[in-house]
Amino acid sequence: MFSNYYRKKLDELLAACRNNLSSRKVNENLVSNAFRFALEAHKNDKRASGEPYISHPYEVSMIVAKEIPLDDISVAAALLHDVVEDTKFTINDIKAEFGDEVAEIVDGATQIEGIFENYELKQVESYKKMILSMTSDIRVMLIKFADRLHNLRTLEFLSDSRQLRMAQETLEIYAPLAHRFGLSNVKTELEDLSFKYLDKKAYDEIANKLKEKKRERDKFIKKFVEPIKDALNEGNYKFELSGRAKHIYSIYRKIKTRDKTFDEIYDLFAVRIILDTDNKYDCFAVYGICSQIYIPIPERFKNYISLPKQNGYQSIHTTLMSKEGKLVEVQIRTREMHEIAEKGIAAHWKYKENVHLNDKKIEDWMKSIRDTFENASRDDITSKQLIESFKLNLFQDEIYCFTPKGELKILPSGATPLDFAFEIHTEVGMRCIGAKVNGRIVTLDTPLKSGNQVEIITSKNSKPKRDWEKFVVTHKAKSDIRKYFNSERRELIAKGKEIFDKKVKKQKIHFDEDDFNKVLHKIKFKSSQDFFCESGRDENKIDLVIKLLLDRNKIPQIDSAQETILAENIEAETEVTFDKYVKDARAATTGIFIGNGATEKEMDGIKYDFAQCCNPIPGDDVIGFITQTEGIKIHRKNCKNIVNLFLIDPQRVVEINWGDSSAGEFTGGIKIIGEDKPGILNEITKTISKSFKINIKSLNINSKGNMFEGTLILAVENLKQLNAIIDKINAQSGIFIAERFNG
Repeated sequence: MFSNYYRKKLDELLAACRNNLSSRKVNENLVSNAFRFALEAHKNDKRASGEPYISHPYEVSMIVAKEIPLDDISVAAALLHDVVEDTKFTINDIKAEFGDEVAEIVDGATQIEGIFENYELKQVESYKKMILSMTSDIRVMLIKFADRLHNLRTLEFLSDSRQLRMAQETLEIYAPLAHRFGLSNVKTELEDLSFKYLDKKAYDEIANKLKEKKRERDKFIKKFVEPIKDALNEGNYKFELSGRAKHIYSIYRKIKTRDKTFDEIYDLFAVRIILDTDNKYDCFAVYGICSQIYIPIPERFKNYISLPKQNGYQSIHTTLMSKEGKLVEVQIRTREMHEIAEKGIAAHWKYKENVHLNDKKIEDWMKSIRDTFENASRDDITSKQLIESFKLNLFQDEIYCFTPKGELKILPSGATPLDFAFEIHTEVGMRCIGAKVNGRIVTLDTPLKSGNQVEIITSKNSKPKRDWEKFVVTHKAKSDIRKYFNSERRELIAKGKEIFDKKVKKQKIHFDEDDFNKVLHKIKFKSSQDFFCESGRDENKIDLVIKLLLDRNKIPQIDSAQETILAENIEAETEVTFDKYVKDARAATTGIFIGNGATEKEMDGIKYDFAQCCNPIPGDDVIGFITQTEGIKIHRKNCKNIVNLFLIDPQRVVEINWGDSSAGEFTGGIKIIGEDKPGILNEITKTISKSFKINIKSLNINSKGNMFEGTLILAVENLKQLNAIIDKINAQSGIFIAERFNG
């Protein structure tokens, strides 16, 4: 047995279940047993606030019972969601006590616990777990929303750094996910609570101004809705009418996106009319009544009843001009639409009596996300691309466009005619050569708008262009384009290898892998795959390699000048004078090391300098590029610009090495992200000057709420010293990340 306090708490939870859950009978024994089990399991645990730990799973279960009302299984799983992770009990214990269904939900919630601890969000495997858990039983994710919501409500008891991290990941992932699931109230509270900790000054400023003007606002809204109420009563409508200010984070975004002050934002008011009717056409009739009382703003009318959002949201939105000249947003919906708008997927338990996901649009969205993660490796998608696509998918608003035959296509905001083409079918996208929007020819990168009619022009002979991936926004378009070029690359590699093997066999050349790699390295290919791919386009590359392999016994002695002569026999230079300069420069740099016997900024009469795009320093792998007017520019080998320079003319790329005596002052940059607390910059500069005694050339800092991001430019001796400084900064309290700055 347990105390009267916990008996009262259980009674309150059971009452919430009876009042809010699905109309089918609640299994009170299941909920009671889960409460007792959780209480016993967590009896020795405390929260950061000092409260007994049971307070957290209890509050999460109350959110599931009242604010995201699901079913008794979900309430039981919410009570038990931390048991496996934080106590001695296992998932098998849960299964033995409560059955497979509860155990599976608890297991799903446990698997995705802590997946956002990495601030950079690079743990793709964790995302896969989340998606698979979410799509196997939607209740897993809904319990995670409740869990996160209670954690945000009690965030004040955590350290500043943990507050910032949790608030940031909530704003980046949980809030947009809640929006996708149609949980309007949850999404709004998650955003406001996160914003409160990320930028308390801005949050308090808006909150105080809203509070100051509450009486004025209430008076205005009361006056505004009075004639609407009278008209609706006269029309015998049963309704609920309420007015409110928009939530704090949405006001902040309006201020930022419109570059206005608080006082310059007029559409801060929203009025909601909820009709007790099963007839959706009553909403349009009420819109007509409102439009007769106040002047509507035509371009602000949105009909989400005929064209629901992908998360199932339905409502009419209009903006009316009050007699005082203030803009007021009015939302008109039925009671059922309101329930789904506020509680999203959870409302299906009430209206559809179905404990499994039963909304095709959200089901399709989650299927596309799941397929993205499951097929990532097969489609050659990098971890970074995968996460960018996932986050982009979360944040994008929707637009509604039509084919010439009137077929509706829902696309993310910013989508182009090319995205539209791939949405119709992959082959339509692949063969696309142009588009008409509302009857007018447009470029393929033109952003579409809701209501556009889009006609795609195709050609059987057309193929995708390499720049397409830069401007399409849908994952389908990006994925299809990427697949095409990856497939093309595989075909070129196979073709190049086949030609190479035939020529090697004909010449009866024998060589080992080490010989082959040395030759490829000499002519600046990173891998055999790159060589075969290029050879599939141009057989001359193969002839060059074969000539070098024929002389393979001398490979260690082959110098750059000899290599150039071989290359020139195949690819004649168009500029004879510059060709001679390149040849001389390549010969001059053979065997020369930066800092060994070369005069300052000169190698045997050939000038050299360090590229500012990547700022190489001793210890970096470097490479040189022969310019027409500035001698040799030395780049880091991983510099993105060197790839483009190699494509311009591979013969102008030369090997460069640091000498043992390389010394002097070199420029090194560090990017820092951390907690914006008093004295932190002073601590960083003191650490550098005291421990390393080097010159700080510049310091550039930008504050973003309670965080700062900055770049530090230093005069360093070599890469070893720069890495030591980075390690020292990373060890400081309040620093989230310090890494080399490549700008």
